[in-house]
Amino acid sequence: MEEAVTEEYKKGLREQMQSFINNKEKEFLKKQDEFVRREKELLQQTQQQEATFLRRLDEEKRQVQTIVEQSLRKSITDDFEQKLRLLEDTNRDNEEKLKAGRLRELEFLKKQQELANKEAELELSVQRLLQEERTKLSREIRELEEQKIAARETEHQLRHKELEKQLADQKQLAVEMERRIEEMRRKAEQGSMQLQGEVQELALEELLRTAFPFDEISEVGKGVKGADCIQTVRNNFGQECGRIIYESKRTQSFSPDWIDKLKADMRSQGAVAAVIVTHAMPKDMHMFGEKNGVWICSFAEVKALACVLRDGIVKTFNAAKSQENKGDKMQLLYDYLTSSEFGEQWKAIREGFLSMKQSIQKERDTMERLWKAREKQLEKVLLNAAHVRGSIEGIAGKDAIDVDLLEDGDDQLTD
Repeated sequence: MEEAVTEEYKKGLREQMQSFINNKEKEFLKKQDEFVRREKELLQQTQQQEATFLRRLDEEKRQVQTIVEQSLRKSITDDFEQKLRLLEDTNRDNEEKLKAGRLRELEFLKKQQELANKEAELELSVQRLLQEERTKLSREIRELEEQKIAARETEHQLRHKELEKQLADQKQLAVEMERRIEEMRRKAEQGSMQLQGEVQELALEELLRTAFPFDEISEVGKGVKGADCIQTVRNNFGQECGRIIYESKRTQSFSPDWIDKLKADMRSQGAVAAVIVTHAMPKDMHMFGEKNGVWICSFAEVKALACVLRDGIVKTFNAAKSQENKGDKMQLLYDYLTSSEFGEQWKAIREGFLSMKQSIQKERDTMERLWKAREKQLEKVLLNAAHVRGSIEGIAGKDAIDVDLLEDGDDQLTD
């Protein structure tokens, strides 16, 4: 059915295209006949004008001849110069009229050429119009075919999307089943929550001792009030910089009460920072962060967070330490700069510098004296060589022998 409809539609398009081409050809033939008729009328008018011009020219020639004959008869006794002047005027008039005739003929040829050019342009414009119409019709047919192809492709894509959606739903169902199986397996392997919490506490203490061997990691006994683990931060000199307390939790949900309890423990222990290491994060947190003055993270993030907190505590301690006894240090530095010990050391440095400067100046003066003496010796040698060269050139000629000590350019500079 679709092919029959397509064939009928194509047949209708072909008939419309053939009808359009026939109409355009009829219009072109009609315009061509009109153009031929106008060309014939113009040619007839031109021929009539040319015949009228030739007739007038013959009449003028006869009139001129008549005038000349009458003038000759009347002025046969006039001076020869008068006759010659009349003949020259007549010839001049004839030449002007001939020039005017040539100009008219040139204008006629130009008009004829313009008509030919217009005819060619008209034919070219008609051919362009036919070509544009053919191109437009072909483009419309191509667009219709492309629309049909696009509709088929859209249908195939929709079918493909339906299949993909079914496959995705099946995959989602499989993932949900796997999740439920994993949850059942985890519940089966979960065991005692208290045992899991103790295991995480021991793993946390071991991780901190391994990552920070110079710090003191103290364990809080079971049943003792306070945090699960305390880290005493020490710098490179073994000085205590601050404390970080850790609370380890391994439950299915996060309790906000943990934060208040750990903040109370932080104040009682005199700690600088507090960290909750939990398996279940708060609902508004997807990764580690600070909440109400307490840091919350997972077991995988505790090492990185501990490094950052420890580095901040050490830098804060060093900055505070550097401000201690600042006035005493400035007084000691002033006393040293104004002491005789500093003056003597600086005087020794200055004397060594002056001695080196004098030695360099002496060496420079000695070398300049040597260079000056050698320069005078060289000038003396070059002067004697120039005298010898002049004597030889005076005897044997300039090109007889070459006695230059230097290159030509250097010799000229020396001279």
